[in-house]
Amino acid sequence: MKPQTKIKNDNTFIKEKVEQIKREVGKVIVGQEEMIECIIIALLSDGHILLEGYPGLGKTVTVKTVACVLDAKFQRVQFTPDLIPGDITGFEMWDPESRKSRIQKGPVFTNLLLADEINRAPAKVQSALLEAMQEKQVTIGRKSYHLEKLFLVLATQNPIEISGTYLLPEAEIDRFMFKLNVRYPSYGDEREITERQIRDEGVGLAVVLTQKELLSFRRTIAGWLPLHEESAIVKYITRLVRATRPEEGNGELRNLVMYGASPRASIALAKASRVYAFIHGEDMVLPEHVHRMAYPVLRHRIILTHEAESQGINADAIIDKILLPTRLSPRASMLTPSLIKYFIVSPYWNKSDEKEDKALFTEIDWKFL
Repeated sequence: MKPQTKIKNDNTFIKEKVEQIKREVGKVIVGQEEMIECIIIALLSDGHILLEGYPGLGKTVTVKTVACVLDAKFQRVQFTPDLIPGDITGFEMWDPESRKSRIQKGPVFTNLLLADEINRAPAKVQSALLEAMQEKQVTIGRKSYHLEKLFLVLATQNPIEISGTYLLPEAEIDRFMFKLNVRYPSYGDEREITERQIRDEGVGLAVVLTQKELLSFRRTIAGWLPLHEESAIVKYITRLVRATRPEEGNGELRNLVMYGASPRASIALAKASRVYAFIHGEDMVLPEHVHRMAYPVLRHRIILTHEAESQGINADAIIDKILLPTRLSPRASMLTPSLIKYFIVSPYWNKSDEKEDKALFTEIDWKFL
C-alpha cells in the first residue's frame, strides 16, 4: 500500500472512531459538543484541559463517561482547603509488619485524572500537579516515579465563587493545553436532560478505543504532518502567538494586555490544529483550523490589564483583535486551479509599512482536491 493511500485510510478510520466516541458519550451527555470534541483533541494531542463553568453543567459526568468509552483508568479528586500534596501524588509510609518503608501511590497514577474544583485547594497543592502534568512523573521521598503513557488532567473550577478559593498560579495555568468555558445548554438540550433524568434509566456504554489504539493514533497523526521549522503553518502559528505580547509592537494591545502567551502556546496550538484538521478529514492544516483552536489554546494564557477588565474586555475579545488582520490576498485569484496559494497577512502587518513589510506574508501551498 502506498504511503498516501495508507494515510487516507488511517484518516478515515480515526475519523470514524472519533465519531463513535462522540455517539457513545452522547448517550449520557446532551449537547456540549465543543467540550467533548476538545477532550478528544487533547487526548490525541497529549494535552491537559481546564474546564470553567457553573455547577451542574455535566463537567464531571462528561470526563467519567469518556474514561468508560476509552476503557481507561479514572480517578477523581475533590480539591478542598485542607488537602495536602501527598493526597495527590502519594507518600512514603512506614510498614510496621515488614519494618520497611513503602510507597503509597496517589490518585495521580491513572489515565484520566479529574481535579474537581481545583481552585479550592491552596497553591502548594495545585503546584503538586506541575511535575505530573509537564514531566509525567512525580517524586515521592527520594525517588521519581513515571506516570501512565496515557495521562490527562481535566481540572474544573467554578467562576462565580471567590470566597474560599485560590487563584491558579500562572505556571500551572500555562500547562493546560485548553481552557474551555462550559456554557448553559439550549432549551431543547435542557429539556432532553430533564426527561432522561426523570426516566432514570441506565445507559450501557461500549468501549470504542483501547489505550494502545489511542497512543497509536497519536503516532499516526504526528506522522501525517510533521511540523518542522520551515512549515508555513508553523510560521503563521508562531506569529499569531507572538502577536499576543504587548512588547511585539502591536500598539492597540499595549494598554489591554499585561502578558502574552508563552512559546508553550505555539506548541499547543500547532498540535491541536493538526489533530483538528486530521479528525475532520482535511489533507493539511489550514488557517481556519488554527483560528478554531486559537480560542481554547490562548484564552487562559493572555493576562489582561486592569484597564481591559474595567472596560469589560475579555481574552476572547483580544484573540478576535489578533485574528482580525488575517485575510486572503488578492493574488490568490491569479493562481491555477491545480495549486492554490493563500497569502496570510501576519498580525504584525501595518498598512503604513506595507512596502517595507512584504516579508511578513506567509505562503501556504496545498494541492486542490
